[in-house]
Amino acid sequence: MTTTWVSGADESGYGADNLPFGVFSHAGDPPRVGVRVGDYVLDLAALLGDPEFSAATLNPFMARGSTAWRATRAKVSGMLTKEAGRALAEPHLVPLSEVRLQAPFDVADYVDFYCSLEHAGNVGRIFRPDSEPLNPNWRHLPVGYHGRAGTVVSSGTGIVRPAGQRRPPGVEYPMFEPSRRLDVEAELGFVVGSPTSLGRAVPVEDFAEHVFGVVLVNDWSARDIQAWEYVPLGPFLGKSFATSISPWVVPLDALGAARIAGREQEPEPLPYLKRVADWGLDLAIELRLNGEVVSRPRYASMYWTPDQMLAHMTSNGAALRTGDLYASGTISGPLPGQRGSLLELTWGGTKPLTLADGSTRTFLEDGDTFTISGSAHGMGGGTISLGEVTGTVQPTRHQD
Repeated sequence: MTTTWVSGADESGYGADNLPFGVFSHAGDPPRVGVRVGDYVLDLAALLGDPEFSAATLNPFMARGSTAWRATRAKVSGMLTKEAGRALAEPHLVPLSEVRLQAPFDVADYVDFYCSLEHAGNVGRIFRPDSEPLNPNWRHLPVGYHGRAGTVVSSGTGIVRPAGQRRPPGVEYPMFEPSRRLDVEAELGFVVGSPTSLGRAVPVEDFAEHVFGVVLVNDWSARDIQAWEYVPLGPFLGKSFATSISPWVVPLDALGAARIAGREQEPEPLPYLKRVADWGLDLAIELRLNGEVVSRPRYASMYWTPDQMLAHMTSNGAALRTGDLYASGTISGPLPGQRGSLLELTWGGTKPLTLADGSTRTFLEDGDTFTISGSAHGMGGGTISLGEVTGTVQPTRHQD
C-alpha cells in the first residue's frame, strides 16, 4: 500500500492509491480544481499553478488527454508520499469541512446503458410477465438511450417529485399528476476526457485513452410515467427530470486492482465489440434508504463492460466531447439482496420493504433520502472509496 504523510488518509479510502479529482470553493474564493486526500482537499491551482486548475470545472484539464492525466497524478502522488514533497504540498491542504463542493465537470452529453443481465431480466419479468424477459437484441449489443445532460445534478441536490402522464391499471385514459412510483437506479458513470471528431469510431482498445474516470450515478426514475410512455421509443420524461452524480471523479488508473476479465458473453459479440483487455470492474456498491442498507450489489456481475459501451456508442461515428457522461445502467446481481432499484427490490411494488422503524416502502415518499456509495480494492492492497451520491425527495412543485 502506498502510504501518505497526510494524517488519517491511508485509512479513509482517500489515500495515495485513490486521489480523485473534483471542484471546490473555499473562503469566498472562486471555484477551482482539487484532489481529495483523507479529510482534506489539495488545492491544485495553488500548488501547481497550471491555468486549467483555476477553472470552475474539470473540463479544461480532462481535455488535455491521458498523458497529462497520468503525469499530474504521478506528480501529486509523489508530493503526498515523499517527505521531499511535503513542504510544497502541505500548505495547500484545505480541510474538507471548510469547502463547498461543486459539480465536478460540465456534462456535454449523457447516455444511459442497460448492461446488467439480472436487472434487464428482472425488469422484463415485471413489465412483460407473459413474454421473454430479454428482447432479441440484448445479448448482441449494449442497449442504451440518450438522456438529458441539463438535468444531471450534483450529489446533495434535492429531487423534486416529477409529474407526468400515468395510466393506472384498469383505467382507460391517462391522467397528469405527480408520480406515485418514484424509484432509484444505482449505476456507475464513465466521464469522457479526450474528444473525437465526427465520423470516427472509438475501438475497444482505446477506451482508457478517452475515459478520464468514474463517478457514482443515481438515475432517478418515475416508473409509472416510464411504463406508459416508453413504447415504442423508450425512456423519456420518466427519466429526464434528474440524474445525480457523486462529487469526486476517481481516475481509471486508481482502479487497476479492481479490473477483472468481465463476464462470459454468449453469443460472442461482433468483432467491433470483442474485448481485448480486462475492463470488467469488481466494485462493491451499497444502497441506503434513510440511512438503512437495503441492497449490496457488485459491479463485477455486469454483462457489458465500459470499453464495449464506448465502442458501441461511437460505432456510428458519433463524436465524443469532453465532459460526456455515460452510465452503466442499474447494477444488479443474482441474489435478492443485490438488486439495484426499488422496482426490483419490491418486485414492482408487490413485496414492500419493511424498514427498521417499522415503516414500509414500495417506492420513494417525499422526504426520503437515498444514498449510493461504493468502494474497490486499491493498487497497494488497501481499499479506495468511490464516495457517495445522495438526494432527498421533495414534493411536486405546483404549476403557475
